[in-house]
Amino acid sequence: MNRLAAAVRDAAGRVDAATPDHRDRAVDALRAGAVLGVVLGHWLVTALVTDGSTLRAASPLQHLPWLAPVSWAFQTLAVFFLVGGHVATRGYASSRARGIPYRRWLHGRLARLFKPVAAVLLLWTAVTAVLLVSGAEYATVRTLVKLALSPLWFLLVFAALTAATPLVARLHPLWPLAVVLHVDLFRFGLGAPDALGWLNLAAGWLVPYALGAAWTRGELERRRSGWILLLSGTAATAALVAWAGYPASMVGVPGAGVSNLNPPTLAAVTFGLAQCGLALLLRDRLRTAMRRPVAWAAVALVNLSVMTVFLWHQTALMATTATGLLAGRLPGLHTAPDGLGWVAARLVWLPVFVLALAVCRSAFRSWERGGGGRRHGRSRVVRTHRPTTEDVRHV
Repeated sequence: MNRLAAAVRDAAGRVDAATPDHRDRAVDALRAGAVLGVVLGHWLVTALVTDGSTLRAASPLQHLPWLAPVSWAFQTLAVFFLVGGHVATRGYASSRARGIPYRRWLHGRLARLFKPVAAVLLLWTAVTAVLLVSGAEYATVRTLVKLALSPLWFLLVFAALTAATPLVARLHPLWPLAVVLHVDLFRFGLGAPDALGWLNLAAGWLVPYALGAAWTRGELERRRSGWILLLSGTAATAALVAWAGYPASMVGVPGAGVSNLNPPTLAAVTFGLAQCGLALLLRDRLRTAMRRPVAWAAVALVNLSVMTVFLWHQTALMATTATGLLAGRLPGLHTAPDGLGWVAARLVWLPVFVLALAVCRSAFRSWERGGGGRRHGRSRVVRTHRPTTEDVRHV
């Protein structure tokens, strides 16, 4: 055990020594925390229940609505966009300073986003064909494919905002926030069609992305900014839930009339503002914590595999669920999420999901490493011969 601990410390020390001194490790820590929050959130609130020959999606939030605070802890998408907007605007400014044209800069970033997607699409195209040919229920196939490909919507929105980075670089976050406010006013207050809400898919996530650009401009350096976002976002969200009828859950709940996330509502956006404020307030503490080699090495490892983790975590859950069926209906895996017993059993399954995800990472990480034309043997997180902002890996 001592030998293993020494080996871990030695490896962590090498990663720490290879990291440029000017790198803002808090940015990587926030990105790692955001992706892990999404993964754990999905694993905790997504259940696949066998109903005869059909597999359907369910959620403990349907039966245990008082667990809504769990969604507050793990719905961390706003932090994704905050960090993404910050790093993209810094990277674009750095590229312009070095004479790199917009088209080349955008191609490099989108290649890093979409190259790993090819493996997911190929695998699930094959799985879908096999299931349909073998006579599987269409409802089951639809449930599995929907869960497996659900992370892709995020990439599409993120890619669109990335392409708009030169325009967003000077955009004040209040403008897209005003769009979200008016969309919800027309949709919920004046009876406009629900389809209008899909405007918020862009406007809603543009708010934290534009906050990231404001961070780059130096407008959020004072702690006062973080406190304003945290307190105002929290107060607005509480008011919307308590008096305006918005759901308390910050993730979608099967069967619910309104989802805060699909598409984003004003409550989801104000909640995201509070999250962004907290993230900004934690920057100094994270920078201090990341001076510890082992902690930094763990964060670097997550960032090096961030696309693999994000794209394959639902597949890991479903692979575990399908394999478990060989042993019958297992608590916390195939049973209805209608009590604390299910929650306790699901917590026991989390290490198994991690193991399945590790298998996916080992199998498909070469796709991610190939994204964006990265040279073999060079780490974007720790390599020292290029500026930090252009080398950061993004979700």
